[in-house]
Amino acid sequence: MKNLGSFIALLGIASIALFFFDYELKILGWINNWGENIAWTIRGGLVVVGALLFLMAPSEKDSEEAA
Repeated sequence: MKNLGSFIALLGIASIALFFFDYELKILGWINNWGENIAWTIRGGLVVVGALLFLMAPSEKDSEEAA
């Protein structure tokens, strides 16, 4: 789950950074079709959801103790 959270958060961060250079990730190219405000909401949402998944996933140490 940590890997998925990291990936989602990095997608959002990369999209934010690339926006300032007039680029967009191909996988997220569709978000600009709905307008700038919605695109920024999706970018921010990706970062927040990814961070939550990363932080809420049990650590490897917790997983080993449970087994």
